[in-house]
Amino acid sequence: MSGTNAASGAAPCRFAHYFVICGIDTETGLEPDELAGENFEQSPLKRTFKSKVLAHYPENVEWNPFDQDAVNMLCMPKGLSFRTQADSREPQFHSFLITREDGSRTYGFVHTFYEEVTSPQICSAMQTLYQMHQAENPSSATPSSSSSSSMDSLASSLDEADSPSSSSCRSAACGGYDASRDTLYVSKALCLITPMPFMHGCRRFLSQMHRAVTAASPPPLPLESYVHNILYEVPLPPPGRSLKFHGVYEPIVCQRPGPGELPLADFPLGQTFTLLGVENLVQLFNCTLLEMQILLYSQDYQRLMTVAEGITTLLFPFQWQHVYVPILPASLLHFLDAPVPYLMGLQSKEGTDRSKLELPQEANLCFVDIDNHCIELPEDFPQFPNKPEFIQELSEVLLRYGISPVGGAPPTFVPTTTPGSVSTRHPGLKSQQALRELEDDGRNGNLGGEQLAVLELLQGNATLERLQALAKRTGVRVEALRGVGGEGEGQGGRTAIEEEELRNAKLNVQLREVFASRFTTMFADYEAFVIQSAPDLESWLTNREQMHNFDKASFLSDQPEPYLPFLSHFIETQMFATFIDNKIMSQWEEKEPLLRVFDGRIDKARLYNVRAPSLRSSNYQRCTVLKESAQAIEQRLMKIDHTAIHPHLLDMKIGQGKYEQGFFPKLQSDVLSVGPTNNNRWSSRTATAQRRKDRHRQQTEHLTLDNDLKEKYMQEARSLGKNLRQPKLSDLSPAVIAQTNWKFVEGLLKECRMKTKRMLVEKMGREAVELGHGEANITGLEENTLIASLCDLLERIWSHGLQVKQGKSALWSHLLHYQAREEKLEQQQAESPVSNGPERRKSESSIGMPSLRASVIQDMRHIQSMGEIKTDVGRARAWIRLSLEKKLLSQHLKQLLTRQALTKKLYKRYAFLRCEEEKEQFLFHLLSLNTVDYFCFTSVFTTIMIPYRAVIIPIKKLSNAMTTSNPWVCVSGELGDSGVRQITKNILEMTFDSAFRPHTHIDAMFKCQNLGKLTTVQLGHDNSGLLAKWLVDCVMVRNEITGHTYKFPCGRWLGKGVDDGSLERVLIGELALPNADEDFGRGCRTPDMQHSPGQTRRVSITSMGGRGYKPTSAQIQEAIGEAVNSICKHFHKPEKERGSLTILLCGEVGLVGALELFFHNGFKSARLFQKTVFVWDFVEKAVAYMESADQMGDMQETAEPLGLTCVSLCHYVSAINSSPRNIGKDGKFQLLVCLGARDRLLIQWLPLLVECPVIQRMYEESALLRDRTTVNALIAVLQTLHDFPITLEASLVKGIDL
Repeated sequence: MSGTNAASGAAPCRFAHYFVICGIDTETGLEPDELAGENFEQSPLKRTFKSKVLAHYPENVEWNPFDQDAVNMLCMPKGLSFRTQADSREPQFHSFLITREDGSRTYGFVHTFYEEVTSPQICSAMQTLYQMHQAENPSSATPSSSSSSSMDSLASSLDEADSPSSSSCRSAACGGYDASRDTLYVSKALCLITPMPFMHGCRRFLSQMHRAVTAASPPPLPLESYVHNILYEVPLPPPGRSLKFHGVYEPIVCQRPGPGELPLADFPLGQTFTLLGVENLVQLFNCTLLEMQILLYSQDYQRLMTVAEGITTLLFPFQWQHVYVPILPASLLHFLDAPVPYLMGLQSKEGTDRSKLELPQEANLCFVDIDNHCIELPEDFPQFPNKPEFIQELSEVLLRYGISPVGGAPPTFVPTTTPGSVSTRHPGLKSQQALRELEDDGRNGNLGGEQLAVLELLQGNATLERLQALAKRTGVRVEALRGVGGEGEGQGGRTAIEEEELRNAKLNVQLREVFASRFTTMFADYEAFVIQSAPDLESWLTNREQMHNFDKASFLSDQPEPYLPFLSHFIETQMFATFIDNKIMSQWEEKEPLLRVFDGRIDKARLYNVRAPSLRSSNYQRCTVLKESAQAIEQRLMKIDHTAIHPHLLDMKIGQGKYEQGFFPKLQSDVLSVGPTNNNRWSSRTATAQRRKDRHRQQTEHLTLDNDLKEKYMQEARSLGKNLRQPKLSDLSPAVIAQTNWKFVEGLLKECRMKTKRMLVEKMGREAVELGHGEANITGLEENTLIASLCDLLERIWSHGLQVKQGKSALWSHLLHYQAREEKLEQQQAESPVSNGPERRKSESSIGMPSLRASVIQDMRHIQSMGEIKTDVGRARAWIRLSLEKKLLSQHLKQLLTRQALTKKLYKRYAFLRCEEEKEQFLFHLLSLNTVDYFCFTSVFTTIMIPYRAVIIPIKKLSNAMTTSNPWVCVSGELGDSGVRQITKNILEMTFDSAFRPHTHIDAMFKCQNLGKLTTVQLGHDNSGLLAKWLVDCVMVRNEITGHTYKFPCGRWLGKGVDDGSLERVLIGELALPNADEDFGRGCRTPDMQHSPGQTRRVSITSMGGRGYKPTSAQIQEAIGEAVNSICKHFHKPEKERGSLTILLCGEVGLVGALELFFHNGFKSARLFQKTVFVWDFVEKAVAYMESADQMGDMQETAEPLGLTCVSLCHYVSAINSSPRNIGKDGKFQLLVCLGARDRLLIQWLPLLVECPVIQRMYEESALLRDRTTVNALIAVLQTLHDFPITLEASLVKGIDL
């Protein structure tokens, strides 16, 4: 019977590896546990003393070496505890696990009970300690005064909570100890260490071992027989089978899921849901998937373990990849400082207030208070898809098992009578029932009230125990027991406990199936997006970091819109990366078990064609296999496949280990240190299987690369190497703690490198395409995800090695300290006569725009003035976004860290921020982000008020710069416009350039709601006064918070009777490049989103109109093709990523400009009587001709559609001419093209203009407009725009009445 064992590779398939006994070492006596923090104010009975591993069998197992320190620490996490006869001495059960460095796990199951202390030395030592305590603390008469809220001491008062009457019992003895009067008891633990989590089986075995010691009569066989049996003669059940083995008094059954089923999980999920409630549990599950820091908090170790194992079980097919310590011993509290995602369990002390718990970092923490059934969530994270329907389905499953979906209530188990029948309780018993359930909840056994009562009754009553044992042997059923405490046996001859286990197992698997089916639906097509790029395993492992393994952008573009926020975060996690790594490696190696099961499910779903109709649909699909999964388990437990050898007498020395009631005997180690000789079927078969496996392993080692090397590669390959995953519990020397911290520092640096690289690749359009991102670039969503994860990384870095925590955000707290110091210095400087003045930016963005001061404090003040942000974590994130958008993140953080005295005051020596070399590299990685443009602040905080500065720069001759008219400006952006802002006269400023030539400009400040990225400026004046004409070079507008400056080129006159007679112009803007002498890296930027990659900046359209450079017809046609192409590309992008359409229509290389070139080609624009002729003049003449021809009746003969087209052109031109706006002739032509493109009329108007006789007067023979073939080609190109819904910005069409 050899089933493979996931946890220990080639290990022989033994059910248990070790049997361990921990307790007090009478040789060394009482040793205080320094690691748990000594507390002399507490009564000695409450203090923590060191426990020891008294014995473990066998001495060592080759494939799972015994880790004595770790086992001792986890068997008795709070050390030894003492009791007197007045205290409650209920036995306790808890589990633990040890994760080895390679990620494999070993489980431990512990039964703790109290044994009388017989050593006179220990009794007198306790007496002495008590007398000293009395002398020092005469006031401590009440036991309650000994509760301590210090986080250093995890010594718990849990056991007091067990018995409501304990304080009244104790009041006689006042929590004291008198050797002459009291009996002293000390805790002892029996522990089984197993490769797989058969929690129920181990719990029952250990509890029977304890009963054998406390029973009035000795057990049927010496205890060695039972220990030997479970260690050497009970095999692991093979996959898909059940196994029965024998405890001291009754048989125990356990089952293992088959190869296609969900892996083994024996911890009761029903209890996890009961403790937290469905809503909280789904939120916790979501935080776990997004790899946040998760801290579980409870008085009860078993609750910590149940919730931790429950939540990680539900992750199938993914696995938690980070630090996982469900029970954090007192000596390992420094691990809460770990700057990585973790899932840890911390034991709370009775009476300790949550607010007193000082945690190093809380910005990204999910805090789960299990005992109070509540959960504190991080601030900002996406919700799990279809959450309401998901919660509904889980609630229905729970209700079928009589469990309330609302957390906090202990499970009201419906007695298992026949299915469908309803059980009613007598109303008079209700209060007793509630009380009993509350007691159960306090002690948190894994059994419901009634069954637990039976168990306790049996454990506590020797006579009943003997009766029951006798009844069992004779086959008589003890019906009377029902009257005492619930049901003795359920259906089919199963005991109440077995019935309970079956219910738990069925509930477990059904809840897990609901979770698993969510992933099967969400990732049904994941294989299509896995990128298989390496020829063999070795080359893949070597280049793991450079490889793109998953086409994230294409995957996201294929998902339903509501899923995107969650999925875009989730596919960036380590657990998803590992899942994809496993998928790729399955080409060359055996599939990882979870992946095999998951892929099998997807194939099955595909066979039934479940996915096809629901592709891209966010409709919720319920789980369809609930019934079958529960049936499979029931069948295995009903029909036992294998029975292990019965315990039997061993070849032992007579007279040793004599039975003494209430004391666990010293076992004979010689019979337990070795397994049986190979005379039984199982071991011989295992040995052959083992030999076969060894041979196979040797062959594969020759074939594949050396295993050690591969392991080394794999360690490095996983982005945050597995060395970070587990703290080593056993070795707690300062050197090891320092080394662990060093690993964290290296891990943070590596993570920073990976994240910044990923952010750059995401932004650098063309390069990203080459790296396999494809065109479907969902930058907005992904960018937000990546920036959120950068914020999280910075918070983790800033909270590593903090001396004292203040506030939830470590970064913001540091910034506030810095601000306080700087403001104090500023004040001192202001008072002293010599002032250095504020630090200034080295250069100005352009002439006339005063430089913007770059300072950490200034940006903090901007954030502090934003009323929308209510928390420190929110402020820190906003500050990071603002600094990133300003390309100052690296510079700001460098500035912050130059105050070394402050850093030393706030951080311990080992903190990341005090590791000089790593800190420098970290800032350098952040500096690389300056090469791309982010709008992560502007695009997120859309409702805030922002001050803008507009500077109107005239052409440099002084006379042209003066105007007597009243100018106005209206700035528009993607989120709205500023409204018309009148500029007060006489705010003319004069500045000097580098050659000391004077320049005048008009400078205006105004404040309005965030406009987003700026697109257009409408500039005009009222034409009043003597100097009404005004020659404007450009308008510069700057967002005073982010520093983004936009340049709106003009280069034209505004005034009547000059240029095209325009009194207002719509100017199209672009983000201005900072000057070359700016700080390193600030000048580089991403090619504009609106431009096609590689598109060179062509000749400025504004210089056209027959003047200057004349492009060739080929260049003009290319320009039109490019402009139309850009518009098509714009509409093929996801909506949130499109940028400004106005720039594509009216910008320097826009459609209007290209058509202007077309119309200018061969245009007779000679100045007649010094008057320039414009294209608009041609359009007006053509329309006038059509209107007169229409009146004379010439148009009557034309075909009907042509007549209608003619009417529409006349109508549009007259609407533009009669507009109240004073836009010039070029502005009117621009408007006509935009409206024609919007209303799909351009291609109908072109033939009309070509046919019009006016064309012969105004165009030369060679003009493009008179070439039929070229015009037809132009119409065909423009035809492609009809597929897209073109909407025009309000600033373009203002005042046009059609």
